[in-house]
Amino acid sequence: MKQHNIRSYPGLRPFSILFFLWLYLPIAVVVIYSFNDNRLVSVWTEFSTKWYATALDNAALMGALEISLKVAVISTVCATLIALLAAIVLTRATDLKFRRVSETVVNLPLILPEIVLAVAVLILFSQIGLTNGLLKLVLAHTAFCTPFAFLPIRARLQGMSLDFEEAARDLYASPFTAFRLVTLPMIMPGLFAGAMTAFVMSMDDFITSNLLNSGGATTLPVYIFSLIRQGTTPELNAISTLLIAASLIMATLVLILNVRAMRRG
Repeated sequence: MKQHNIRSYPGLRPFSILFFLWLYLPIAVVVIYSFNDNRLVSVWTEFSTKWYATALDNAALMGALEISLKVAVISTVCATLIALLAAIVLTRATDLKFRRVSETVVNLPLILPEIVLAVAVLILFSQIGLTNGLLKLVLAHTAFCTPFAFLPIRARLQGMSLDFEEAARDLYASPFTAFRLVTLPMIMPGLFAGAMTAFVMSMDDFITSNLLNSGGATTLPVYIFSLIRQGTTPELNAISTLLIAASLIMATLVLILNVRAMRRG
């Protein structure tokens, strides 16, 4: 069959340029105006980094960032462990009953709208009388982030040959030793990618965090939303730019690890 070069289609290049401009131009505007000395966001005067210093000196902002980091780290660890165990069972247990049902249960937070999951956990916590705001966020974020960690780990396990584990067992390694010395190092790129994805999703989550928001448990996205309701300021642009930079760094690390894993594979 004759293969068509997609680049040869008329109008594709300008359409692609317009698409990426529409997608990334607002982000570029936020980054550029975060260095604006003027308090009016839309009026450029001169280059300045004072809004970054103002944002970092904001006690409420730093408190919200601390809460977000605590919730993200704890929920990432819990979600990654759950995802790792689920991926091992679903890929290695050949005689497992209801495999498809189990996979659907693990991936259910991806299928359901987030608002439905947030309302469900809100009702559940109110029914059992759970009032600790930080604990509620950790439990909800763990449930929400588990499928994001599960997918890369499962993909890595499915792409790994069983010959390595069987060779370790032939050399009298126990199942745990074979997992620790053979399986775990080989799936580490997928494990790291899943953990970083879960971390970013937890840091970025707004709907669940907003519904479960309580005194002393305000996350950074919820705090930023409260600032937006008061009006856009260069300080908000500086906060957004720092978040964009952090997300790009994590995404780059995940991409590098995936490329290295593909080359080794």
